[in-house]
Amino acid sequence: MAPLDDPALIDQMTAWRRDIHAHPETAFEERRTADIVAEALESFGIEVTRGLAETGIVGRLTSGDSGRTIGLRADMDALPLDELNTFDHRSRHPGKMHGCGHDGHTAMLLGAARRLAETRNFDGTVHFIFQPAEEGAGGARVMIEDGLFLRFPCDAVYGMHNWPGMEAGTIGVRGGPMLAAADLFSITIRGQGAHGAMPHLGIDPVVVGAELVSALQTIASRTVDPMKAAVVSVTQFHAGAADNVIPDQAVLSGTTRAFDPAVQDRIEARMRAVCAGLAVAHDVTIDLDYRRNYPPLINTDAEADRAARAAAAVVGDAKVIRDPEPVMGAEDFAFMLQARPGAYVWIGNGAGEGGCMLHNPHYDFNDAILPVGAAYWVSLVEQELAVS
Repeated sequence: MAPLDDPALIDQMTAWRRDIHAHPETAFEERRTADIVAEALESFGIEVTRGLAETGIVGRLTSGDSGRTIGLRADMDALPLDELNTFDHRSRHPGKMHGCGHDGHTAMLLGAARRLAETRNFDGTVHFIFQPAEEGAGGARVMIEDGLFLRFPCDAVYGMHNWPGMEAGTIGVRGGPMLAAADLFSITIRGQGAHGAMPHLGIDPVVVGAELVSALQTIASRTVDPMKAAVVSVTQFHAGAADNVIPDQAVLSGTTRAFDPAVQDRIEARMRAVCAGLAVAHDVTIDLDYRRNYPPLINTDAEADRAARAAAAVVGDAKVIRDPEPVMGAEDFAFMLQARPGAYVWIGNGAGEGGCMLHNPHYDFNDAILPVGAAYWVSLVEQELAVS
């Protein structure tokens, strides 16, 4: 099959996408967006369940009696970011922006739901999962805790994300890791304050913090196998309030990334050892709060192959990138892939106007790829739930 070529459906997806873009809602606040999704699904004759993870929506569509099931997931939330675009569908809400394309993801899955409800060229049950709070709040994990896969069984679950810089009309997928684990840390160093002119009368947490920042960089460069990816980034350093006062406390925070759970464990263990050693060396107290946030996103091999076949049916073999380089970003669809086999694909967003990278105040989703993404979802369902 080719990308969807129904002008009315393409216009409808564009209208949904731009309306959602103009009215962004951040984590667990996606009430207007959820209303749009639920009302559209119901108008297609799809059974709708609301309230998973507060604002999540699941649509259920059954055709035939095979008992096979598949889950298709789109995220709905926006970023806490001021938009700098000037087009008509720019954000109406200061401090909130669809800077990651979740508006497009929602519109594509709605378009696929409408087409599948019309054609019903499949044998089984499709669960359309519209998830809140992907951006850092773990909405996928909360949906699972609320019984997502118990109430809506899925033999496999699939996700999709637009990718700026990839040619529009291409789809990338690989078995194994696509995105990294993303952990967060906060380190509090407690020393002894003093006059800035008499440092010998105190214990300076700023100096200890500076040494700690450098020491943490040796974890990735000197204690992790160089053939395995690892990132340790200190992104904040807060201390003091006056130029002539040595503070009694400094707080550092940041993020770590890894594809391999064993590397993730290694990073945390070494961070704790480095903090403990510097605390002894400098006679300070160092408390490390290390938080496991998003796990690595790891596609199962069989489902990645199936996603690639479904994509090739839409864009052709030449435009399916079978081994894209993993990136150190993170995605909470990883929680769904821990619970069920499945695959997550990238769909090229292009490199033209609006093709700047994700989480950029000038970003915009490329409406030209809406029919490609919707057709991929339809292709995947008709392939996996094929009528015998």
